[in-house]
Amino acid sequence: MKKLSALALARKAGLLAFSKKGFDVKILKIKSLSSVSDYFVIVSGEADIHVKAIGNAIYDGLIEEGYKPFHKEGMKEGNWILLDYIDVVVHIFYEPTRHYYALEKLWGDAPIEELTDQ
Repeated sequence: MKKLSALALARKAGLLAFSKKGFDVKILKIKSLSSVSDYFVIVSGEADIHVKAIGNAIYDGLIEEGYKPFHKEGMKEGNWILLDYIDVVVHIFYEPTRHYYALEKLWGDAPIEELTDQ
C-alpha cells in the first residue's frame, strides 16, 4: 500500500467527513508555525451524534487505508473529537464548540485550504 503525503492524508480525512455530511472543512498548514504537526483538519457537525458519526467515518476510512491514529479522544462525548496521525491532526467539532475555541483564529497565520464536497 502506498503511503500518502501529509497533505494527501489531510485531504482524505476531509473528504471522508463529507461522507457523513460534515461541513466547513478546512485544512490549516501549520508546519512552519509549530512542531506539533504539519496540518490540522477542522470539521463541523450539527450535534454530538453527528460529530461522532463524522469521527467514526474518518477513523474507519483511514484504517482501511492503513492509517491508525497515534491518539484519539472525545469519541464518547462527541463535542470535540481529536484524531492524531502525527503529521495530521483532525479536529471534529460540534459547531458551537468550534466557534468557542476558534482554532482558525488561534492559528491565524496558517495558510488555509477549504475543501468542498463537489
